[in-house]
Amino acid sequence: MSDESSEKSILGPAAGFGVTFKAMFKKRLTEQYPEHKKPTAPRFHGRHQLNRHPDGLEKCVGCELCAWACPADAIYVEGADNREEERYSPGERYGAVYQINYARCILCGLCVEACPTRALTMTNEYELADSSRADLIFTKEQLLVGLTEGMVDSPHSIFPGADEGAYYRGEITGAAPGTVQQEKHRHEKEVQS
Repeated sequence: MSDESSEKSILGPAAGFGVTFKAMFKKRLTEQYPEHKKPTAPRFHGRHQLNRHPDGLEKCVGCELCAWACPADAIYVEGADNREEERYSPGERYGAVYQINYARCILCGLCVEACPTRALTMTNEYELADSSRADLIFTKEQLLVGLTEGMVDSPHSIFPGADEGAYYRGEITGAAPGTVQQEKHRHEKEVQS
């Protein structure tokens, strides 16, 4: 064994301890996380949300492209057909069942890129921890964005005189005058169940 290699083997651990001792006494900024939350970047990938059109109809058409694009297999979508008397989206179909399993989700954003209708986007919310694995499975009701002024909760008919394309061209800016949620159909569904 040469003198040079024996010298390296002796100094190796000492050099490692030197790095440790330097880091131990260095002043560091401590984050006071629960009390003071650090703002996220504008394009941060956080919790998902399902968006609505300006009149309240859902943008999700149940195409399942987000589920196919997900590398972690964290998204489950079940599409169903819209009926004229019970319409959830302006298209032929809507997402009847929509679930995201945050125990699996890696927040990569590939599902958002795959969505053809911009129904799925990501928020800046990052506090997703829970004490139960079952509570980490978010349902459509938890993911669907709330109603704002001018919106009526679905199901309801599309804007009179409009077609599906009018929604995606941005021609619909709110619910049609006199549009009401079809409570009768929702009540009938509950009675049948």
